[in-house]
Amino acid sequence: MARWPYNTSAWKRLRLAKLAHDPLCYACTLRGLTVEAVAVDHMHAIAKGGDPFPDFDRLMSLCERCHNEKTAAMDGPNARNGRRFKGFDASGNPIDPGDDWHGGTLDHENRADRRPMVPTQKYLVSDT
Repeated sequence: MARWPYNTSAWKRLRLAKLAHDPLCYACTLRGLTVEAVAVDHMHAIAKGGDPFPDFDRLMSLCERCHNEKTAAMDGPNARNGRRFKGFDASGNPIDPGDDWHGGTLDHENRADRRPMVPTQKYLVSDT
């Protein structure tokens, strides 16, 4: 049987409401794909102090592939704490909402306090 809170009627109602509100996979939509969502994921895992019944904006509708990718990267016992989602949108921007490009989050591996900004004096474009 599923663990708390997933076996409660409150979670089942919240899950169905989120899927009705956002029926497509969040990550796939950013990649330019139209994939039906089948899972509702907590942005901040319950096991790591997240609210079991958060507002819609703290939940993501995901397809099975993206849910498994996010869980392996961030939430599982062997989590590698990397990017939530791999890949880029049609404009070339990272789709992971925790990426530094989007402002980062405190639980992301690329947050600014983990790597000091030291000038490298390396330039991709020369002025000659």
